[in-house]
This record gives sequence, C-alpha cells and structure tokens, in this order.
Amino acid sequence: MTFADRLNQVETSAIRELFKLLGKPGIISFAGGFPDSAMFDVEGLRTASEAALREEPGAALQYGATEGYQPLREQLAAFMAGKSVRDLAPEQLIVTTGSQQALDLLGKTLIDPGDKVIVEGPTFLATIQCFRLYGAQLVSAPIDADGVRVDALERLIEEHRPKLVYLIPTFGNPSGATLSLERRRRVLELAVKHQVVLVEDDPYGDLYFGEAPPPSLLALSHEVPGSRELLVHCGSLSKVLAPGLRIGWMVAPAELLARATMCKQFSDAHTSTFAQATAAQYLRAGRMPATLARVREVYAGRAQAMGEALRRELGEGVDFVAPRGGLFIWARLTGAGGRIADGRELARRAIDQGVAFVPGTPFFCADPDHATLRLSFATADAERIREGVVRMGRALETEAVPS
Repeated sequence: MTFADRLNQVETSAIRELFKLLGKPGIISFAGGFPDSAMFDVEGLRTASEAALREEPGAALQYGATEGYQPLREQLAAFMAGKSVRDLAPEQLIVTTGSQQALDLLGKTLIDPGDKVIVEGPTFLATIQCFRLYGAQLVSAPIDADGVRVDALERLIEEHRPKLVYLIPTFGNPSGATLSLERRRRVLELAVKHQVVLVEDDPYGDLYFGEAPPPSLLALSHEVPGSRELLVHCGSLSKVLAPGLRIGWMVAPAELLARATMCKQFSDAHTSTFAQATAAQYLRAGRMPATLARVREVYAGRAQAMGEALRRELGEGVDFVAPRGGLFIWARLTGAGGRIADGRELARRAIDQGVAFVPGTPFFCADPDHATLRLSFATADAERIREGVVRMGRALETEAVPS
C-alpha cells in the first residue's frame, strides 16, 4: 500500500505515545493537556441538553448548516462581546469541531507546500504537525515570559515573508507565557506593516488566576486600523466547559471564512448539531461565569501547589516562571550540582518513579531546548501534585545507569 507523501512530513504525537506508558498502577500524570473532568458542570450540561431536545428537537438532531447552528453563533458572538470584542456579528464566525479543526482549515485554505509559517518556540504540538502535513516550512520565533519577542519576530517576517504567523498570546501551550499589552499592539502593527496573516489561538484565555490577562488580539484590533482584515481568532469551549462537546470557533475575514466553510463541508459537513444546541442553551442560561469562577479557583490552587513543590523538591535543579493562568508550568532543568539537564532523560526516569510529564523537545519546530519540560497541574489535586513532584525529585537525583 502506497501512502501520500505528505505523511512523511509528520510523526506520531509524542504525547499520545507517552500515554501508552501511563497504565502502570499508581502512576501520577502531569502529562495530559486536558481539563479535570471533576470540573465539568454536569448538571448544567444535562439541563442544557434537555432544553435543546425540548425546545428545538428537529434542529438539534437534524443535519445543519456548515457555518454552525445559528443560535450558538449568536451566543458565541455575545460571549466574545463580554470579552471586549467589538462589532462581532454571528456571521463573522464559523463553528468548528474543536479549535483544532480551525487549524486544519487554515492549513487547507492558506498553506501550499514550501510556504513559510512562523510559530513560537515552543508552541502547540498539534499545530506543528498540522501545518507540516500541508507542507509548511516552520520558522521558530523566540519567546520569553512576556510572549513572543517582537523585534525578533519582525526580523523573521522580513527574512522569510511567511504565509502566516501563529501565536498563542495568552497562557500559551506549553510555555504558559502571556503576551504583554504593549507587545500585542506591536504584533498587530507588524501584521499591517508587512501584510501578513496573523492567527491568534486562544483556548486558555478565560483560565486566569487573579487579575485578567490583557485583551485578546481580536479585542485590540479596533485600535490598529487594518489589522482586523488580517487577523484570524480561534476559540474553544474545550478547556472551559467540556472537550467532549468538540465546540470551537473561528473568526476571520469574510473571504477566508467562506473558503474555510467550503473545506469544512468536505471533511465533516458540520459540527454536531446536538452538541451545538446544547452549548447554545448552556451559554444562554448564564451558567458560564460561575463555572469559570470555580475552575479558576481550583486551577490557581493547584498551580500554586505545584510551584511550591517544585521549589522545595527540585530546588536549584529547575527554573520556571509561576503561571498566571492556563493549565501548565513550563520548566527548564538547570543541571545545578551535576544533576540531570535533559528533560527526555528525566521523563524516562520519572516513569520508573511513578510520575509522568512531557519533555519539552517535541514542542519546538526547530532547535529544541532539550532541558525543558511541560507539567500540567489540571488533573491532579494538591496532595497528588505534591507527591508527584516528590517522585520527580527522586528521579532527578537518580544516578544514571552505565551504558
């Protein structure tokens, strides 16, 4: 059997492969990038699904428009308006099967083999895989705790003339970094100056601890004339409500949105109408603010517990910036005192100690920093987080086995 050449550009997800090792009894996992199922508002979703079947059973169970279930598009536009996005009409967004489908649609509509695409280093692993599947040559832009370094980004834009620039400005996966307000404005200005498409992926922006992050690029676009016509915004209910709904959305210029809708027709016809109707009822019922408040409080406590445990158990052997939101701590091994400085090696030893995390290497499209690692604090309570980090400390101190 002969397969398409495009498959030679991608590999199986390192994270999915790691999951095969998690069947050991008693293992504590910091590996997954998903929310805690205990945080799901099951009662609210049950009520919403019953309302969908009671009020519009035909629409909820029938084929629907590729662009999305209109009541949900209206609710999503209102949801975005509550986050300072001005003048967003329901017709300016389409509903996608998770925000990852939005990335796939961008690959289908914008990327030709050989096109340059700038992403952050590190960035979302699925984005690397998706864009490479369509033949993109990925270029890594450096980041720090305040997000992408804008001066370096501009130099890369000038050098490579990319088809698009992909950023996760708020609580990035895996970095946890948040693009500062000043840099957000500057990035929008760069898009206009160089007439390059700018993709904002924002699945984590509502998961802040304490002070809210700066407004999204979409919300700020009215301040930079011409930027809205070059901006794509991808949103999701997966991290804040329930990933099983597979509800995402994409806001984009009309011409791009029309082509993305056409490509979506070829792949799934439309996102589940029942899931969309349920989500629409849930948003209309006004339960989201209370759900977000609860999730933020729980995740903030877990992030604090993990940060404190890392400092206590790994000490100078690890360096990280405490996250202000999201699901992850991005850490770097320092090698202090002759300890391990390779995240891949520590991950192997950690499995033997009964704890799992994802080494940082796969999150780089080029020049990976092998000392890095991604730790999710979302799915373990504070007690298991502390025990898991104790196990990481033991793995860090374990002597290497001679080869």
